[in-house]
Amino acid sequence: MSGDEKKKPAEPSAFRSSKWFGPQDRNGFMHRSWMKNQGTPQRMFDGRPVIGICNTWSELTPCNGHFRQLAEHVKRGVIEAGGFPVEFPVMSLGETLLRPTAMLFRNLVSMDVEESIRANPIDGVVLLCGCDKTTPALVMGAASCDLPTIVVSGGPMLNGKFQGRDIGSGTSLFAMSEDVRAGKLSAAEFLDAEACMSRSAGHCMTMGTASTMACLIEALGLSLPHNGAIPAVDARRNTLANESGRRIVDMVKDDLTLSKILDRRSFENAIRINAAIGGSTNAIIHLLAIAGRIGIPLSLEDFEAFGSDMPLLVDLLPSGRFLMEGFYYAGGLPAVWQALGDRLDGSARSVTGCSMQENNADAPLWNAQVIRTPDAPVKPRAGIKVLKGNIAPDGAIVKPSAATPSLMKHRGKAIVFEGLTDFRARIDDPTLDVDETTILVMRGVGLKGYPGMPEVGNMPLPRKLLERGIRDMVRISDARMSGTAYGTIVLHVAPEAAVGGPLALVQTGDTIELDVEAGRLHLDISQEEFARRQAATTTHVAPATGGYEQLFLQHVLQPDKGADFDFLVGRRGSAVADNAH
Repeated sequence: MSGDEKKKPAEPSAFRSSKWFGPQDRNGFMHRSWMKNQGTPQRMFDGRPVIGICNTWSELTPCNGHFRQLAEHVKRGVIEAGGFPVEFPVMSLGETLLRPTAMLFRNLVSMDVEESIRANPIDGVVLLCGCDKTTPALVMGAASCDLPTIVVSGGPMLNGKFQGRDIGSGTSLFAMSEDVRAGKLSAAEFLDAEACMSRSAGHCMTMGTASTMACLIEALGLSLPHNGAIPAVDARRNTLANESGRRIVDMVKDDLTLSKILDRRSFENAIRINAAIGGSTNAIIHLLAIAGRIGIPLSLEDFEAFGSDMPLLVDLLPSGRFLMEGFYYAGGLPAVWQALGDRLDGSARSVTGCSMQENNADAPLWNAQVIRTPDAPVKPRAGIKVLKGNIAPDGAIVKPSAATPSLMKHRGKAIVFEGLTDFRARIDDPTLDVDETTILVMRGVGLKGYPGMPEVGNMPLPRKLLERGIRDMVRISDARMSGTAYGTIVLHVAPEAAVGGPLALVQTGDTIELDVEAGRLHLDISQEEFARRQAATTTHVAPATGGYEQLFLQHVLQPDKGADFDFLVGRRGSAVADNAH
């Protein structure tokens, strides 16, 4: 342990909550009395640490629909360890239902979390995270407060089962949707697959953004081992919640805050792990934002430096064959950690009070088909690749593990779509001048152009090409894509077109060069023509409708900076404000 972790445990009088519940005066009376109307006995105010359970349960967030029960198991653990659990809600982000996109609201939820923690008598916090944006939002908010914090993820669904085979969230949906458009799957069969795909509580059981972020939270050291993979309906998920409730009480007593766990080693490990598991491209934006909140320097270039040469070890959709159930049964993230060996920095800290190497020592591997070894990987080099060029001076990214090898170096004529409406109106037009060498370009779908940067970068292919059996094309946009998606898809082009980024200069018929190995994305026009178009370009930021959306448009940073708000970057601590009563 470090010197910080060995410091003398805090005395009860030093807990934040004692400022509320300790005084024997009018304010102390009021704080205790109102809590007692819920049946809270006096002994809960005897100097016990108060543990906030930050719950993103909502029936409108199906991934998190089982969190009421999960919270109860956390509470049991807190009480067993001598703490006082208090559950509180924050806005819940469901990727499947929220419009225009859940990403628009990630920073709003982080503000909700931060202010809820700081304003209340909370000494430590358990974050209940599930659907994609709930994990980064909650961790970002907690990082800005910097109290002892532990994450409990909701876990993935059971494998989907359809027509005698496994199907996975998102990935199989995208494939079946294209099959319907190509005439290979009937509309009735497509409808039948709905219940077959989502057949238990939990989030996506592919290595989508939800599973990716749960695994990366474990890799960062912010959860107990196996948090990333235990299925939502496996009893061991409830056991992990209970143990997390017990652990957070000791973390408060030891004053083990987020800033004493997270450092550069943590994020470098997470970048490497993301490559090894075939993780979501969305992880880049979220890790950059979390690092910014805790005050750790991290850049887009770090993903290139630490991830691009990593082998893909986990054979899961969308980059492989299996699903999250199989990943857990094969050994989960501890087995991946063991397989990577000295490629990771095992001295990084964790919520257990032990190093990451100690957490994962001697982790068994039970299925070498699902979790490979570096000498027999799914793919030898699979990390997120950062691209730069005159289209993307501040960077763009591509996920090689989910792309078509033959398209990783490609030159083609562009066809440009001005946003999602234009794309949907024209993509299936039989007169569209497009073939398999064409590069589909969509712009105006970034953070300020849409607004919110929706997951539409994995553009459906033209129907007439699908009918010919074409299943992938190079696609470029300033949007994101679902972590469950696949294909040769260039994303997060920065700066986005709406703020004057060079993607706005591309015209239909232009030649674009993509060279993933060289990290190059280039619009093949002369410098003179480039300058001429640039001089004539205007910005096209989405019109604000007022309220939060206006705040978003005024303050959101570009994706290479984590898409946080400029005024939210950094830690603001958890000092207790004066009482107004």
